[in-house]
Amino acid sequence: MARRSRKPKGYQDINGILLLNKPLGLSSNKALQAARHIFKANKAGHTGSLDPLATGMLPICFGEATKISGHLLDASKTYVTKCQLGITTETGDAEGAVTSENPVNVTRSQINQVLQDFTGVLQQTPPMYSAIKHNGQRLYNLARAGKVVERESRQIEIYEIKLVEFNQVEFEQAELNKDVLTFFIHCSKGTYIRTLIEDIGQRLGCGAYITELNREAVQPFWDEQVYTLDELRDIAENESQQLDDCLLPVNAALDEWPIVELDDDMSYYLRQGQPVQVPRAPLTGLLCLMAETGEFIGIGHVLSDGRIAPKRLVQIN
Repeated sequence: MARRSRKPKGYQDINGILLLNKPLGLSSNKALQAARHIFKANKAGHTGSLDPLATGMLPICFGEATKISGHLLDASKTYVTKCQLGITTETGDAEGAVTSENPVNVTRSQINQVLQDFTGVLQQTPPMYSAIKHNGQRLYNLARAGKVVERESRQIEIYEIKLVEFNQVEFEQAELNKDVLTFFIHCSKGTYIRTLIEDIGQRLGCGAYITELNREAVQPFWDEQVYTLDELRDIAENESQQLDDCLLPVNAALDEWPIVELDDDMSYYLRQGQPVQVPRAPLTGLLCLMAETGEFIGIGHVLSDGRIAPKRLVQIN
Protein backbone atom coordinates (compact mmCIF):
# COMPACT_ATOMS: atom_id res chain seq x y z
CA MET A 1 0.00 0.00 0.00
CA ALA A 2 1.44 3.41 -1.02
CA ARG A 3 1.41 6.17 1.57
CA ARG A 4 2.57 9.75 1.88
CA SER A 5 3.15 11.30 5.31
CA ARG A 6 4.48 14.71 4.28
CA LYS A 7 2.16 17.65 4.86
CA PRO A 8 2.46 20.20 2.06
CA LYS A 9 1.30 23.73 2.75
CA GLY A 10 -2.46 24.08 2.55
CA TYR A 11 -3.12 20.39 3.03
CA GLN A 12 -5.43 19.21 5.82
CA ASP A 13 -6.55 16.19 7.81
CA ILE A 14 -9.30 14.38 5.90
CA ASN A 15 -10.87 11.08 6.93
CA GLY A 16 -12.85 8.81 4.64
CA ILE A 17 -12.76 6.46 1.65
CA LEU A 18 -12.83 7.57 -1.97
CA LEU A 19 -13.77 5.09 -4.68
CA LEU A 20 -11.69 6.33 -7.59
CA ASN A 21 -12.24 5.20 -11.17
CA LYS A 22 -8.59 4.83 -12.13
CA PRO A 23 -7.96 5.92 -15.72
CA LEU A 24 -6.11 3.98 -18.39
CA GLY A 25 -2.36 4.53 -18.54
CA LEU A 26 -1.91 5.84 -15.00
CA SER A 27 -0.23 3.85 -12.24
CA SER A 28 -2.15 3.34 -9.00
CA ASN A 29 0.35 5.49 -7.11
CA LYS A 30 0.08 8.38 -9.58
CA ALA A 31 -3.71 8.13 -9.42
CA LEU A 32 -3.46 8.24 -5.62
CA GLN A 33 -1.27 11.33 -5.69
CA ALA A 34 -3.61 13.08 -8.12
CA ALA A 35 -6.60 12.39 -5.85
CA ARG A 36 -4.66 13.43 -2.78
CA HIS A 37 -3.76 16.72 -4.47
CA ILE A 38 -7.40 17.40 -5.38
CA PHE A 39 -8.54 16.80 -1.79
CA LYS A 40 -5.45 18.49 -0.30
CA ALA A 41 -5.23 15.54 2.08
CA ASN A 42 -2.32 15.11 4.49
CA LYS A 43 -2.41 11.34 4.49
CA ALA A 44 -3.63 8.88 1.86
CA GLY A 45 -3.07 5.33 0.67
CA HIS A 46 -4.57 3.07 -1.97
CA THR A 47 -5.59 -0.55 -1.54
CA GLY A 48 -5.10 -3.20 -4.18
CA SER A 49 -2.97 -1.87 -7.05
CA LEU A 50 -4.16 -1.81 -10.63
CA ASP A 51 -1.73 -2.03 -13.54
CA PRO A 52 -1.41 1.13 -15.68
CA LEU A 53 -3.26 -0.68 -18.51
CA ALA A 54 -6.15 -1.55 -16.16
CA THR A 55 -9.03 0.74 -15.22
CA GLY A 56 -11.74 0.77 -12.60
CA MET A 57 -12.36 0.91 -8.88
CA LEU A 58 -9.37 1.88 -6.75
CA PRO A 59 -10.33 2.54 -3.10
CA ILE A 60 -8.30 5.38 -1.65
CA CYS A 61 -8.17 5.78 2.12
CA PHE A 62 -7.66 9.23 3.60
CA GLY A 63 -6.46 9.93 7.15
CA GLU A 64 -7.76 7.51 9.77
CA ALA A 65 -9.14 5.25 7.05
CA THR A 66 -5.56 4.15 6.34
CA LYS A 67 -5.69 2.26 9.67
CA ILE A 68 -8.27 -0.15 8.30
CA SER A 69 -7.04 -0.21 4.70
CA GLY A 70 -5.21 -3.49 5.20
CA HIS A 71 -8.55 -5.25 5.50
CA LEU A 72 -9.50 -4.03 2.03
CA LEU A 73 -6.42 -5.77 0.66
CA ASP A 74 -8.05 -9.06 1.71
CA ALA A 75 -11.30 -8.24 -0.11
CA SER A 76 -12.65 -10.13 -3.10
CA LYS A 77 -12.97 -8.27 -6.39
CA THR A 78 -14.93 -8.37 -9.64
CA TYR A 79 -13.53 -7.67 -13.10
CA VAL A 80 -14.65 -7.47 -16.69
CA THR A 81 -11.83 -8.33 -19.07
CA LYS A 82 -11.40 -8.70 -22.79
CA CYS A 83 -8.82 -11.05 -24.19
CA GLN A 84 -7.57 -12.09 -27.59
CA LEU A 85 -7.12 -15.74 -28.42
CA GLY A 86 -4.32 -17.03 -30.61
CA ILE A 87 -1.59 -14.68 -29.42
CA THR A 88 0.59 -14.63 -26.29
CA THR A 89 2.79 -11.80 -25.03
CA GLU A 90 5.69 -11.46 -22.60
CA THR A 91 3.54 -9.66 -20.03
CA GLY A 92 0.17 -11.34 -20.59
CA ASP A 93 -1.30 -8.04 -21.74
CA ALA A 94 -1.03 -5.58 -24.62
CA GLU A 95 2.11 -3.97 -23.20
CA GLY A 96 4.41 -6.92 -23.89
CA ALA A 97 6.02 -8.14 -27.07
CA VAL A 98 4.28 -10.96 -28.92
CA THR A 99 5.84 -14.34 -28.10
CA SER A 100 3.65 -16.67 -30.15
CA GLU A 101 0.82 -16.74 -32.69
CA ASN A 102 -1.36 -19.80 -33.07
CA PRO A 103 -4.45 -20.82 -35.05
CA VAL A 104 -7.74 -20.60 -33.18
CA ASN A 105 -10.43 -23.21 -33.51
CA VAL A 106 -12.71 -23.08 -30.48
CA THR A 107 -16.45 -22.90 -29.89
CA ARG A 108 -18.51 -21.22 -27.20
CA SER A 109 -19.35 -24.61 -25.66
CA GLN A 110 -15.65 -25.53 -25.50
CA ILE A 111 -14.85 -22.26 -23.77
CA ASN A 112 -17.60 -22.75 -21.19
CA GLN A 113 -16.39 -26.29 -20.57
CA VAL A 114 -12.85 -25.05 -19.88
CA LEU A 115 -14.14 -22.32 -17.56
CA GLN A 116 -15.58 -24.98 -15.27
CA ASP A 117 -12.01 -26.09 -14.56
CA PHE A 118 -11.10 -22.54 -13.54
CA THR A 119 -13.84 -22.17 -10.94
CA GLY A 120 -13.22 -22.78 -7.25
CA VAL A 121 -9.96 -23.07 -5.33
CA LEU A 122 -6.91 -23.05 -7.62
CA GLN A 123 -3.14 -22.89 -7.42
CA GLN A 124 -1.71 -20.00 -9.42
CA THR A 125 1.92 -19.13 -10.14
CA PRO A 126 2.46 -15.34 -10.08
CA PRO A 127 3.78 -13.88 -13.34
CA MET A 128 7.32 -12.60 -13.73
CA TYR A 129 5.87 -9.20 -14.60
CA SER A 130 4.54 -8.55 -11.10
CA ALA A 131 5.53 -6.48 -8.05
CA ILE A 132 6.35 -9.53 -5.91
CA LYS A 133 9.88 -9.40 -4.49
CA HIS A 134 12.55 -12.08 -5.00
CA ASN A 135 15.70 -11.60 -2.89
CA GLY A 136 14.77 -7.94 -2.45
CA GLN A 137 14.12 -7.24 -6.13
CA ARG A 138 10.78 -6.77 -7.87
CA LEU A 139 10.02 -9.57 -10.28
CA TYR A 140 9.17 -7.14 -13.07
CA ASN A 141 12.68 -5.64 -12.82
CA LEU A 142 14.20 -9.09 -13.14
CA ALA A 143 11.90 -9.86 -16.07
CA ARG A 144 12.92 -6.67 -17.87
CA ALA A 145 16.55 -7.75 -17.42
CA GLY A 146 15.70 -11.02 -19.17
CA LYS A 147 15.81 -13.13 -16.01
CA VAL A 148 13.30 -15.78 -14.98
CA VAL A 149 13.22 -17.08 -11.40
CA GLU A 150 11.17 -19.82 -9.80
CA ARG A 151 7.99 -18.60 -8.10
CA GLU A 152 5.94 -20.46 -5.56
CA SER A 153 2.33 -21.08 -6.50
CA ARG A 154 -0.37 -19.46 -4.39
CA GLN A 155 -3.87 -20.52 -3.51
CA ILE A 156 -6.59 -18.34 -4.99
CA GLU A 157 -10.31 -18.78 -5.45
CA ILE A 158 -12.45 -17.99 -8.47
CA TYR A 159 -15.98 -17.59 -7.15
CA GLU A 160 -17.45 -17.02 -10.60
CA ILE A 161 -16.16 -16.74 -14.15
CA LYS A 162 -18.50 -16.53 -17.11
CA LEU A 163 -18.24 -15.82 -20.79
CA VAL A 164 -20.05 -12.55 -21.51
CA GLU A 165 -19.25 -12.15 -25.19
CA PHE A 166 -17.52 -14.12 -27.95
CA ASN A 167 -16.74 -12.09 -31.08
CA GLN A 168 -14.90 -13.11 -34.22
CA VAL A 169 -13.57 -10.02 -35.94
CA GLU A 170 -11.99 -10.49 -39.35
CA PHE A 171 -8.92 -8.43 -40.15
CA GLU A 172 -8.34 -8.15 -43.90
CA GLN A 173 -4.63 -7.43 -43.66
CA ALA A 174 -3.97 -10.36 -41.33
CA GLU A 175 -6.30 -12.65 -43.28
CA LEU A 176 -7.41 -14.46 -40.14
CA ASN A 177 -10.18 -14.45 -37.58
CA LYS A 178 -9.21 -12.72 -34.39
CA ASP A 179 -11.27 -14.27 -31.58
CA VAL A 180 -12.03 -11.77 -28.82
CA LEU A 181 -13.61 -12.95 -25.57
CA THR A 182 -15.17 -10.94 -22.75
CA PHE A 183 -15.26 -12.48 -19.26
CA PHE A 184 -16.83 -11.49 -15.95
CA ILE A 185 -14.69 -12.67 -13.03
CA HIS A 186 -15.31 -12.63 -9.27
CA CYS A 187 -12.16 -13.71 -7.47
CA SER A 188 -10.26 -13.68 -4.20
CA LYS A 189 -7.38 -11.41 -3.28
CA GLY A 190 -4.05 -12.18 -4.91
CA THR A 191 -5.54 -13.34 -8.21
CA TYR A 192 -3.57 -12.31 -11.29
CA ILE A 193 -6.13 -11.91 -14.06
CA ARG A 194 -3.39 -11.84 -16.71
CA THR A 195 -2.16 -15.24 -15.55
CA LEU A 196 -5.70 -16.60 -15.35
CA ILE A 197 -6.34 -15.60 -18.99
CA GLU A 198 -2.99 -17.04 -20.08
CA ASP A 199 -3.84 -20.34 -18.39
CA ILE A 200 -7.28 -20.42 -20.02
CA GLY A 201 -5.71 -19.71 -23.42
CA GLN A 202 -3.22 -22.50 -22.91
CA ARG A 203 -6.01 -24.93 -21.97
CA LEU A 204 -7.86 -23.93 -25.15
CA GLY A 205 -4.72 -24.82 -27.11
CA CYS A 206 -4.14 -21.44 -28.72
CA GLY A 207 -2.91 -18.99 -26.07
CA ALA A 208 -4.43 -15.67 -25.05
CA TYR A 209 -3.60 -12.27 -23.62
CA ILE A 210 -5.60 -9.45 -22.03
CA THR A 211 -6.54 -6.49 -24.21
CA GLU A 212 -8.71 -4.66 -21.65
CA LEU A 213 -9.23 -5.02 -17.90
CA ASN A 214 -11.69 -3.11 -15.74
CA ARG A 215 -12.19 -3.66 -12.03
CA GLU A 216 -15.91 -3.33 -11.43
CA ALA A 217 -16.01 -3.57 -7.64
CA VAL A 218 -14.05 -4.27 -4.46
CA GLN A 219 -15.79 -5.94 -1.52
CA PRO A 220 -17.87 -4.55 0.20
CA PHE A 221 -18.35 -1.69 -2.30
CA TRP A 222 -20.57 -3.57 -4.73
CA ASP A 223 -22.97 -0.76 -5.70
CA GLU A 224 -21.23 2.44 -4.62
CA GLN A 225 -20.51 5.36 -6.91
CA VAL A 226 -17.00 5.74 -8.30
CA TYR A 227 -15.50 9.08 -9.37
CA THR A 228 -13.07 9.94 -12.13
CA LEU A 229 -10.27 12.43 -11.55
CA ASP A 230 -11.95 14.86 -13.95
CA GLU A 231 -15.22 14.63 -12.03
CA LEU A 232 -13.39 15.34 -8.78
CA ARG A 233 -11.61 18.34 -10.29
CA ASP A 234 -14.94 19.72 -11.50
CA ILE A 235 -16.45 19.28 -8.04
CA ALA A 236 -13.44 20.98 -6.46
CA GLU A 237 -14.02 24.01 -8.70
CA ASN A 238 -17.81 24.05 -8.19
CA GLU A 239 -18.90 25.55 -4.90
CA SER A 240 -22.37 23.98 -5.15
CA GLN A 241 -20.96 20.59 -4.11
CA GLN A 242 -18.36 19.63 -1.54
CA LEU A 243 -15.61 17.13 -2.17
CA ASP A 244 -16.40 15.58 1.21
CA ASP A 245 -19.69 14.40 -0.27
CA CYS A 246 -17.68 12.02 -2.44
CA LEU A 247 -16.21 10.23 0.57
CA LEU A 248 -17.58 7.19 2.32
CA PRO A 249 -17.19 7.00 6.11
CA VAL A 250 -14.14 5.22 7.47
CA ASN A 251 -16.18 2.26 8.71
CA ALA A 252 -17.76 1.70 5.27
CA ALA A 253 -14.94 -0.77 4.59
CA LEU A 254 -16.33 -2.92 7.42
CA ASP A 255 -19.97 -2.94 6.34
CA GLU A 256 -20.08 -6.74 6.21
CA TRP A 257 -18.56 -7.17 9.69
CA PRO A 258 -20.47 -7.83 12.91
CA ILE A 259 -21.20 -4.56 14.72
CA VAL A 260 -20.88 -4.16 18.48
CA GLU A 261 -22.39 -1.06 20.07
CA LEU A 262 -20.68 0.22 23.22
CA ASP A 263 -22.13 2.48 25.91
CA ASP A 264 -20.16 5.44 27.24
CA ASP A 265 -18.37 3.48 29.96
CA MET A 266 -17.40 0.66 27.63
CA SER A 267 -16.15 3.15 25.05
CA TYR A 268 -14.05 4.95 27.64
CA TYR A 269 -12.29 1.86 28.96
CA LEU A 270 -11.79 0.40 25.51
CA ARG A 271 -10.17 3.64 24.32
CA GLN A 272 -7.77 3.25 27.24
CA GLY A 273 -6.77 -0.11 25.81
CA GLN A 274 -8.76 -2.19 28.29
CA PRO A 275 -10.99 -5.13 27.27
CA VAL A 276 -14.66 -4.83 28.15
CA GLN A 277 -17.49 -7.27 28.68
CA VAL A 278 -20.30 -6.70 26.15
CA PRO A 279 -23.61 -8.55 26.59
CA ARG A 280 -24.68 -10.68 23.61
CA ALA A 281 -21.48 -9.92 21.70
CA PRO A 282 -20.22 -12.35 19.03
CA LEU A 283 -18.14 -15.20 20.40
CA THR A 284 -15.21 -14.98 17.96
CA GLY A 285 -13.64 -12.89 15.24
CA LEU A 286 -13.02 -9.27 14.36
CA LEU A 287 -15.67 -6.66 15.10
CA CYS A 288 -16.70 -3.16 14.04
CA LEU A 289 -16.93 -1.09 17.23
CA MET A 290 -19.49 1.71 17.36
CA ALA A 291 -20.41 4.13 20.15
CA GLU A 292 -24.04 4.73 21.15
CA THR A 293 -23.78 8.07 19.36
CA GLY A 294 -23.09 6.29 16.08
CA GLU A 295 -19.39 7.22 16.13
CA PHE A 296 -17.00 4.65 14.71
CA ILE A 297 -14.45 3.70 17.37
CA GLY A 298 -12.35 1.13 15.55
CA ILE A 299 -11.73 -2.59 15.16
CA GLY A 300 -12.02 -4.98 18.08
CA HIS A 301 -11.53 -8.69 18.58
CA VAL A 302 -12.94 -11.31 20.95
CA LEU A 303 -10.64 -12.67 23.66
CA SER A 304 -10.74 -16.28 24.85
CA ASP A 305 -12.74 -15.22 27.92
CA GLY A 306 -15.40 -13.52 25.76
CA ARG A 307 -14.38 -9.93 26.44
CA ILE A 308 -13.94 -7.43 23.59
CA ALA A 309 -10.45 -5.95 23.24
CA PRO A 310 -9.31 -3.08 20.99
CA LYS A 311 -7.27 -4.06 17.94
CA ARG A 312 -7.09 -0.83 15.92
CA LEU A 313 -8.73 2.38 17.14
CA VAL A 314 -9.37 5.55 15.17
CA GLN A 315 -9.58 9.18 16.20
CA ILE A 316 -12.01 11.15 14.10
CA ASN A 317 -12.78 14.69 15.22
